[in-house]
Amino acid sequence: MDTMVNRLVLNIQLSRKTGHYTMNHGNMNSAVDKVMFNRSGSQDSLDELSLDEYWTEVENIKKSSDNTQDEQRVVVKEPDEGELEEEWLKEAGLSNLFGESSADSQDSMVFLSTLTKTQSAAVQKRIDTFSQTMRMKNKHHQIPDVRDVFRQPASSQDKAEDLNGFQSTVKSKVTSEVLHEKSEELEEEATEEAETKDVPETAINLEISFAEQASNRKEFPTVRNEKEDDSLLPNYRVPEAKTGITKIGDLAPQDMKKVTSLALIELTALYDVLGTELKLQRPARMRVKEFGIFQVPLSVLLELDQRKNPGTKVPLIFQSLIEQIEKGGLETEGVLRIPGVVSRIRSLCMDLEAKFYEGTFNWDTVKQHDAASLLKYFIRELPLPLLTVEYMKAFHSVQYLPSKKQRLQALNLLVILLPDVHRDTLKVLLEFLQRVVDHREQNKMTLKNVAMIMAPNLFTLHTSPLKAPDQDAVTSAAQTASVMLFLIKYQKLLWTIPTFLVAQVRRQNQKKPSKERAMNRLLRRMAYDRVKPEKLEKSADGFIRVQAPQFSKVSMAIQLTEDLKAGDILARFLNQESGTSTNLRKEEVSLYEIGGNIGERCLEDTTYMKDLSLLNPKAEWVIRPKSKE
Repeated sequence: MDTMVNRLVLNIQLSRKTGHYTMNHGNMNSAVDKVMFNRSGSQDSLDELSLDEYWTEVENIKKSSDNTQDEQRVVVKEPDEGELEEEWLKEAGLSNLFGESSADSQDSMVFLSTLTKTQSAAVQKRIDTFSQTMRMKNKHHQIPDVRDVFRQPASSQDKAEDLNGFQSTVKSKVTSEVLHEKSEELEEEATEEAETKDVPETAINLEISFAEQASNRKEFPTVRNEKEDDSLLPNYRVPEAKTGITKIGDLAPQDMKKVTSLALIELTALYDVLGTELKLQRPARMRVKEFGIFQVPLSVLLELDQRKNPGTKVPLIFQSLIEQIEKGGLETEGVLRIPGVVSRIRSLCMDLEAKFYEGTFNWDTVKQHDAASLLKYFIRELPLPLLTVEYMKAFHSVQYLPSKKQRLQALNLLVILLPDVHRDTLKVLLEFLQRVVDHREQNKMTLKNVAMIMAPNLFTLHTSPLKAPDQDAVTSAAQTASVMLFLIKYQKLLWTIPTFLVAQVRRQNQKKPSKERAMNRLLRRMAYDRVKPEKLEKSADGFIRVQAPQFSKVSMAIQLTEDLKAGDILARFLNQESGTSTNLRKEEVSLYEIGGNIGERCLEDTTYMKDLSLLNPKAEWVIRPKSKE
C-alpha cells in the first residue's frame, strides 16, 4: 500500500508541474471506470486500486457543503500534561485507586489481580507517568506510588510512606509477583491448549491475550513492513470453542462494563508491546442540537426514538435511509458512488427536519441516489462522529501496527470500546455495506470501491476543511480506506468478545465482595419471571436443571453428555411445545447461563454444555426470548 501511495503522490506532483492535474469529475470517473471494471484477480486489493474514487467522494462532499450555514465543527481538546493518563485511568475503571474508600480500592485490587503481565505493565506505566507528572506540577493530591499498587508493602500496616515522602491511600495492595505468577500460569495453560488444537494460520486466537501473543512472537517487526501487500486479505475465522463464543450483546451490562475496562487496558498493552503510540482524545464542551434529524448526536436521537419505540437501538432516521436505498434495489450500478443532485438533497434535508417525526414525510419523493447521499451526509455531519472523538485517532493508527492480524485484533478491541449507540449504528451500517458488496456483479461496487467511498465520510473529523490531495492527505486517505475495508470485511469477527477477556471477568466475579454477590443474586432473580418458585438443581451426578418460564413445561432435568450442545436443549423444549399455544420459534429464544462466575450470558447453539457446566458449576440455566437486536 505504501508503494502505491508514493507512486500516486509522484503522479500528482508530476501532473501539477505539467498542468494536467485536475479534480474534474468527468475525468476522474473515466479513470475510475478503466480501473474498476476491467480488474481481475484479487477484488479486495488496495494496492491495485488508485484513490480516484476517494477524491471524487471528497469533491462531492465539498460541493454538498458549499454555502451551508454555520457548519458545526468538533473542537478537540488537547489534554494538559498528566490529563491523558488521568483520563485513561478513568476510562479503564481505575480512577478509584486515588480515592479514600477502602471498598473502592478493594474493587480495584480484585480487578488488578486478574490482569496479564502485559496488561499489568500498561497500568503500571500510566500510574507511574501520572504520579510523576502530578508531582512535577506540585499538585497537593495524595497519589499512590505505582510501587505501592503492584508490590507488597514491607510492613503489615495499611499505609506506607513512599520514596518521595507521599502517603499511599490504597488500603489493600497486590504484589507484582502475584500478578505475574497468575498471568504466567494462565498463559501456559492457554498455550498448551492452543498447541493441541493445531490452530490454522487464518485462525484468530481469542484464548490468549493479544498483547501476550505479540510479546511472545519476537519475529514480528516493531514497525510496519512497508512492502507488505494489502491485496492479500486472509479469510480470518474464529476457531470453535467448547464453552462457546461470546458476542457483543451476549453479556449482562455489569459484565460488559468490566469487559470494556479490560479491552482498553489490553489495547494499550498491545500498542505498548508493538511500540506504537495510542492517544485518546476528547471533545471540548460544545453546544449541540437537541432536536431535529441532522447534526444531532446519536445519543440524543436514540433517546427521542425510544420514547416512541422502546427497545430501539439505532436511530430511526438512519434505519429509514438504509431501507430507502435498498428499496431501490442494491443491483443498481454505482449505488453509493453516484451522488444525488445537491439542490434536491438540501430540499430533502429541510423536509426531513420538518416532517420526519410528524410522520408526514413522503418517502416516494426520495430517489435511491438521493437517499445514499443523505445517508453519507447524516454520518459525516454527526457532531460527535460515529467512531467517536475519543477513539478516532486510535482507529486511524491501527494502520501503523505491523501485521494484518494485529490490526484486526486492535479493531476488535476498539469496537468493544465504542458507546452502545455508536457501536450498534456502526454494525447496522457495516451489514448494509456488506449487502452492497454482495451485489457487486450487478452494481460494480466491490469491497474496495465501497471502502474508498465510505472512508472520507467516517474518518473526516470536522476540525478543519477538507484539503487538496497533498502527500499527507494521500497517505491518510489510503490508510483510512484500508481500515474501512477491514471493518467491512471482518465485521462478524469484530463483534466477538475475546475469550480471554470473558475469562478475566469470570475470575473477577469469583473474587467479588459478598455485598456485590448478594446484589447479583437479586439481579438474577429479576432477570426472568418464574412461573412458580423452585429450587434449581445443579450439575450433580451429570445432570443440570433447565428453567423455561415461557414454556408449558417450565423445568426439565437434562443429562450431560460429551456431545450435548445448547441447541440440543432448545430443540428438546421446542419439540415438546409443538401443538401448544406457545408459538415460540428457535430463532426467538436462547439458553442463558446465569450466575456463578458470570452475571448473565446468552449461549450460542454450538456451546458444549458439559464443558461449560464444569467451567461454571454454580450457574443456573434458563431458556427465554432473545434480547432484541
